[in-house]
Amino acid sequence: MHLHDFWFLLIAVLWTGYFFLEGFDFGIGVLTKGLAKDRTERRVLINTIGPVWDGNEVWLITAAGATFAAFPDWYATLFSGFYLPFLAVLVCLIVRGVAFEYRHKRTGERWQRNWEHAIFWCSLLPAFLWGLVFADMVRGVPIGADKNFSGTVLDLITPYSLLGGLFTLVLFTFHGAVFAALKTEGEIRHRARSYATVLGMTAGVLALAFLGWTQAESGNGRSLAALVVSVAALALALVMNHAGREGWAFACSGVAIAAAFALVFLALFPDVLPSSVNPAWSLTVAESASSPYTLKIMTWVAVPLTPLIIGYQAWTYWVFRKRIGTRHIPAPAAH
Repeated sequence: MHLHDFWFLLIAVLWTGYFFLEGFDFGIGVLTKGLAKDRTERRVLINTIGPVWDGNEVWLITAAGATFAAFPDWYATLFSGFYLPFLAVLVCLIVRGVAFEYRHKRTGERWQRNWEHAIFWCSLLPAFLWGLVFADMVRGVPIGADKNFSGTVLDLITPYSLLGGLFTLVLFTFHGAVFAALKTEGEIRHRARSYATVLGMTAGVLALAFLGWTQAESGNGRSLAALVVSVAALALALVMNHAGREGWAFACSGVAIAAAFALVFLALFPDVLPSSVNPAWSLTVAESASSPYTLKIMTWVAVPLTPLIIGYQAWTYWVFRKRIGTRHIPAPAAH
């Protein structure tokens, strides 16, 4: 395996890890408007991700940074062509982070309600936009002979990309519902399992539609295997959720996400960004990579540090593994 192939694989792993972890963060944020029946239950949901949400976003920074260092041409064309969707995602992540921290600073009804709206919308929009972006990445965008994006933002909005956005939105929300069932107790736990059933079945239908479309247009034998794994994992997650085995259900929903994005990257390779204008103008793994010396230095740094970081984050999840419920939420202070 060439170093540029190794780094394409590592970047795929980083993006997949980000969506596995941030996916349930987005799902919890979306569910604060449906699953939670009152302000106390919203606090329960938010507290399930309180210790980990910021650590999950580190994966995004690492994935973007690795893309910049290992494939500068890919990074430049991708972030210029998808400037507006990425800007929207960035603004949402900033506002959502501020909302988590500022929501409890005052007890006023209007203050807390506005920050709760921010958490909902700034979770829903990125969950949709990430699917739209990756759908466009695998299908291709207008890239000219100079290897630069030559289209407009309207070129990014197609039936296929909208389906991709809807798929990730529902899939992440399902992932969040399963995580809520795993991390809560009492009535909200049982309600989360009911939500997960409906969301999981919807995600299964959308998976067959979007992943099947991707496979038909750009797939190969390996991506077909990823499609089968993703759909099978979704089905098994539903079975485990119905049986009350939330831990297994969460693991299976995570596998479904990982397999879905594995299909995207397998269908994309050996390109990193196909051209919808002329296939000869597509950005490829080999042509977009940094020099072999740069990749070699990066590999020596990444190989020992990556397992260390994964181990530290796994330890964090172990420390905050206990369930929480409304009984753990203190009553508002009297004034």
